[in-house]
Amino acid sequence: MKKRARMIELVEELNKNSYEYYVLDSPSISDIEYDRKYDELKSLEKELDEVLPYSPTQRVGDVVLPEFKKHYHRSPLWSLDKAQSLEELMNWHNRNLKTIEEYNKNHDQQLPPLAYVLTKKFDGLSINLTYNEDGVLVTGVSRGNGEVGEDITAQIKTIKSIPLKILNNAVVEIHGEAIMTKAAFEEYNSKAVVPLKNLRNGAAGALRNLNVKETAKRNLSAFFYDVGYTEGEGFNTYEEMMEFIRNMGLPVDSYFQKCHKFQEVIDGVKYIESLRASLDYDIDGVVIAIDDINTRNYLGYTVKFPKWAIAYKFEAEETTTTLLDVEWNVGRSGRVSPTALLEPVELGGVTVKRATLNNMDDVNRKGVKIGCEVYIRRSNDVIPEIIGVVGTSLETAKNIEIPEVCPSCGAKLLRQGVHIFCENTLSCKPQMVKSMVHFASRDAMNIEGFSEKTAEQLFEKLQVKSIPDLYKIKKDDLLGLEKFGDKKADNLINALEKSKSCELASFIYALGIPNVGKKTAKDLVKNLKNLKTIEGATFEQLIVIEDIGEVVANSIIEFFQSSEVKNSIKELLGLGITPYYESIQIEESIFKGKTVVVTGTLKNYSRNEIKEKLEGLGAKISSSVSKKTNYVLAGKEPGSKYDKALELGVTVVTEDEFLTMVGGN
Repeated sequence: MKKRARMIELVEELNKNSYEYYVLDSPSISDIEYDRKYDELKSLEKELDEVLPYSPTQRVGDVVLPEFKKHYHRSPLWSLDKAQSLEELMNWHNRNLKTIEEYNKNHDQQLPPLAYVLTKKFDGLSINLTYNEDGVLVTGVSRGNGEVGEDITAQIKTIKSIPLKILNNAVVEIHGEAIMTKAAFEEYNSKAVVPLKNLRNGAAGALRNLNVKETAKRNLSAFFYDVGYTEGEGFNTYEEMMEFIRNMGLPVDSYFQKCHKFQEVIDGVKYIESLRASLDYDIDGVVIAIDDINTRNYLGYTVKFPKWAIAYKFEAEETTTTLLDVEWNVGRSGRVSPTALLEPVELGGVTVKRATLNNMDDVNRKGVKIGCEVYIRRSNDVIPEIIGVVGTSLETAKNIEIPEVCPSCGAKLLRQGVHIFCENTLSCKPQMVKSMVHFASRDAMNIEGFSEKTAEQLFEKLQVKSIPDLYKIKKDDLLGLEKFGDKKADNLINALEKSKSCELASFIYALGIPNVGKKTAKDLVKNLKNLKTIEGATFEQLIVIEDIGEVVANSIIEFFQSSEVKNSIKELLGLGITPYYESIQIEESIFKGKTVVVTGTLKNYSRNEIKEKLEGLGAKISSSVSKKTNYVLAGKEPGSKYDKALELGVTVVTEDEFLTMVGGN
């Protein structure tokens, strides 16, 4: 009996630990401790020959199912009507206003003023979970046609953020969306024999795979947003419904915006669209739904859609076009990479003519050839990426040929692993120009007025073939360059002189160490304190620094072992470069370990400056306000984040109050 009690205790503990890890992102035990308890549970289950239906050991069944069984939803999963313009959205809103106005004219019991709730429209696979009266997950089902779906319970259980048991004593159906994150997609494709083409297909294919182990490999996530059926107490508002879902421990997206005016809806739609490319998962629009449940019930449904909700659809960020040719370009590190030249196509509001191909291993794995039709995805405002080919277009396509010499300087190319390099670092123009531009950039040495055009002229006309050469330039040398008059020449010389006194982290970043961005440069400096220690750091010293793994550690060691790098740093220091490090006493900061959201325009800081300031004080910076937020720093015209903070009772501080809290500096 003691062993069974211990088994139940472990199930409860491990489920709680999973919720903390996968939903709250705040684990209370280490991975090693979790694994130890998990192994203990498996041993007890084997010894007792009993497995609870909500045991975490049920998440990955070593099973291949014979077929998918059909399942009838207790309540329909409706699709949504769509609006693809703000005008269509306004028309829908006006219809709602008119209907409610007419109702209130003829009824004593009034419907409340319209209030909408905005949520993201996830681009994944709709799922429906049923929990029984004991709170145990009994079925997970795909949407199907809205009335009948397929039982994918075993596949659903592989999603670690979904609780196998909730604290509820009534049968309930909860709707959500299973998704594949970009991180999970890239991780899967890095090892897959047949790479996935996009995130949505990755999620859908995983949940419709009869081999449950294969489903688990895709590491799916999920968000929940609706209670379709409950035998328990109902809800008065959508806000109450979402709070119930959150309290049940199901993952809920942090964005949930309540709007009382239509202009707030428009602002919310624009805001979500601006976030779209930066998210780690795909969304294809915004869902606008009426908050009051009585109003929803009165408005009812058409044959296909609820009248009380609508989806505002964004433009597609994925399409197909033809690969016309491949161009090879030289990067700052000397790496020669292929770029696809495409038949121009409209995607996400822009005309796309080029796309990245990464490297030849990636090209071969995806089966990309010149003349074939390809799938392209636009992520953020950067160059789109080819994610796969349309299989029927390969018959007349040509293989992509790897160049033998550098397309810029003609030097013989060297292959290292999956990459191709030009080793002519001194005379290869693209390498040197990009290195100079990086060195002079704002996050690096911050040499004001330095541009790519300037770098090209310095390389071609003044024979600047190394970074130290920049600090040997004289004013008279510059006067012979195009568009360099007396004032511009003075400005560049002064900017170079000013840059000699620089933060050590900026200098480290400016050196262009492979895999080392500004944050990693800051982490190096914070932990190792000075340039000499960083140059001679061992693998053991580097690997213990947060966010530095084996690849980055080896990149740093290899970089500083180069005699060319050593000589360049020695020469820069000899020319007057004096990197400094100011240690910040995080222990004394009120913001240490706190989550802070910044909104509005600040008088004394740019966005980058306040981010660096807060990080230096030990704070975590977040882009959205939630119950986990400790402070909202509000400047001029703070917007909806300020309102959200007041609504949730989050402490709001003005810029003047912030300065007082940090001692006025």
